Amino acid sequence: MFSRILSGSKRSFDSLSEQEILALAISSEEEDARIYQSYADGLREDYPASAAVFDGMVKEENEHRRRLIDLHVQRFGDHVPLIRREHVRGFYTRKADWLVRPLGVDNVRKQAVAMEEQAHRFYLQAAERANDASTRKLLGDLALAESSHMSLAAQMTDAIADSGEIDEEAETEKRAFILTYVQPGLAGLIDGSISTLAPVFAAAFATRDTWETFLIGFAASIGAGISMGFTEALSDDGKLTGRGSPIKRGFASGIMTTVGGLGHALPYLITDFWTATFTAGIVVVFELWAIAWIQNRYMETPFLRSALQIVFGGALVLAAGILIGSA
Repeated sequence: MFSRILSGSKRSFDSLSEQEILALAISSEEEDARIYQSYADGLREDYPASAAVFDGMVKEENEHRRRLIDLHVQRFGDHVPLIRREHVRGFYTRKADWLVRPLGVDNVRKQAVAMEEQAHRFYLQAAERANDASTRKLLGDLALAESSHMSLAAQMTDAIADSGEIDEEAETEKRAFILTYVQPGLAGLIDGSISTLAPVFAAAFATRDTWETFLIGFAASIGAGISMGFTEALSDDGKLTGRGSPIKRGFASGIMTTVGGLGHALPYLITDFWTATFTAGIVVVFELWAIAWIQNRYMETPFLRSALQIVFGGALVLAAGILIGSA
């Protein structure tokens, strides 16, 4: 009793009766079926092949639940006690399906394998606790079933891969990632890295004051980040263009714009003007290299061509800033 109080309202697994173990198994199968159904519904539009995998998992879990209920009715009657995973101390828990979103294909497949592995261990422990022969047999059978289901997702994935649908899904997922994060982020990085060159270096050569230059660069970066973020978020809702959530795109664009501007503004925290300016120039080179690398990596733009375009544009803005500041 004292340990029950210390552990709150949770019970230890060893304290559960056979009826409570069956009730726990029933509620666990119900919850797993709901999670798999959510996965299937969430993937159906963009990844129909993977949705079919989880539709099959739902049928399997519902069949397990039916067999468990039949055994419970046979042994203990129609009333099933309400006992869930969260009522048992040290018992595994499931991550709510809305916490797994966005539903990446690989993410939910890995989650399904982990769920089946946990269920397999539960049925093994439950079978060891059971004294009734029919209960022990069913729990042992379900342990074997869950063990085979651990490879079900992989087996079905292999079958779908033979038809080429998995490659199509992977391409769809990659395209969604690029449209939602990479393109807006790249646009922000270009804007922040290049457009702020002129005000930062103009202020630097006009004032020769590193602190004032930093403040101007900091303000320009924050302002540009907010502006780009709102511009991207308000440009379209993503429903017709397929570019994804406007909020995600806005954050990607705004954050990368700010990062791009702050990169060559932060060196002006150095008090020596020429040291700060030289350091800022090195940072600019790395910024332009990063832009060219991203374009090459995700947009398949030849690296040399991308680098020449970015360097040319950056050099023009930088030269304009220095000339204006030195006038």
